[in-house]
Amino acid sequence: MSLSFHKMHANGDDFIVVDARHRANPVTAELARRLGDRHRGIGFNQLAVLLDCADADARLVFWNADGSPLDVCGSATRGAADRLMREASSRTVTLRTARGLLTCERTCADSICVDMGAPTFAWSQIPLAHALDSAHLPLAGEPAACSMGNPHCTFFVDDLNTVDIASLGPALESHPLFPQRTNVHFVQVIDRQHIRLRIWERGGGIPLGSGSCSCGAAVNGIRRGLLDHTVAVECDGGTVTVHWAGHGSVTLSGPVETTFCGTLAESLLQPHPDRA
Repeated sequence: MSLSFHKMHANGDDFIVVDARHRANPVTAELARRLGDRHRGIGFNQLAVLLDCADADARLVFWNADGSPLDVCGSATRGAADRLMREASSRTVTLRTARGLLTCERTCADSICVDMGAPTFAWSQIPLAHALDSAHLPLAGEPAACSMGNPHCTFFVDDLNTVDIASLGPALESHPLFPQRTNVHFVQVIDRQHIRLRIWERGGGIPLGSGSCSCGAAVNGIRRGLLDHTVAVECDGGTVTVHWAGHGSVTLSGPVETTFCGTLAESLLQPHPDRA
């Protein structure tokens, strides 16, 4: 049976949405790696699989390009919501994820807004390797950590241009303090309602943006008292808006766009050893 996909992006943070409703989920870690290969596959930062769901419009399962799973992806959630809203001629959808039920709506500015759920800060929930104050980690630069369904570590810097993300990112992602690895953020505060963010993404490298990382970075800045409750998060690819009142859910708003759609070749769906 053929399998369709939509290639989309949110301010350059690219992902694909695979529609596997009304069938068994065909996406495995091996297939995610092959599809994520920008030379032999499609290429993406994340992959979202749409599945049938009894208590929501659909269930979403997420993969990184390296074949590792993740519980949530803000950009791909907004992209899947956009597809389902267009399909149903609706302005709202509810999606089931490992993070729980996420409510999404289309705004009057044609952005997609998603309730990303509440952040968690307990060391065991992020998780960290042992009991620590997650607002002030014992690393050079004293970053803050939280979870938005995936782990985030945020450094606040005076000048992003001085940060060698390609060198620092991999070491911090796999630091022993983070047993499940972590997303790494470098934030320059422009003012209390505006930050510049660059990212080393767990399992993905340096993206043009990330929805969940934008949420984690803003949340950690609000915790530190550096930011107001509504923040424009400017990434390399564009800007999203994050709101967090200091308690309860975080909301993420921003544009999504479809680049192209197609059908996966049957040969891609057949298991085979990864090629060198």
